[in-house]
Amino acid sequence: MLTDTKAFSGFSVTDIDSAKKFYGETLGLKVTDGDMGLIRLHLAGGTEILVYPKPNHEAATYTILNFVVDDIDTTVDQLTARGVEFLKYDGFPQDARGIMRGNGPDIAWFTDPAGNVLSVIKES
Repeated sequence: MLTDTKAFSGFSVTDIDSAKKFYGETLGLKVTDGDMGLIRLHLAGGTEILVYPKPNHEAATYTILNFVVDDIDTTVDQLTARGVEFLKYDGFPQDARGIMRGNGPDIAWFTDPAGNVLSVIKES
């Protein structure tokens, strides 16, 4: 029934201006203003994600967005230089920079200003 329909995802943040700055300037994504105070993230392949302000926002405790990268080490270094702090989880085999290796694809997690969990992941 929905096979040929366009779909998109969305998530909430506490402050749309902080989100716009983080996703646009820190991560380098194309960000445009949408209707009703929301923003649109424009990703490779034509994917759009809606980001909307929510006064009673609760950060997702799971990864809401994974960015597939060719070189995870360089990407982590570049994001760290832009002020991104990578998460370290107890019981995960992560190196000093927060990259988990050898337990599936190499991956490193971080949060947006609203506390939502994001990752960079090296596709195998």
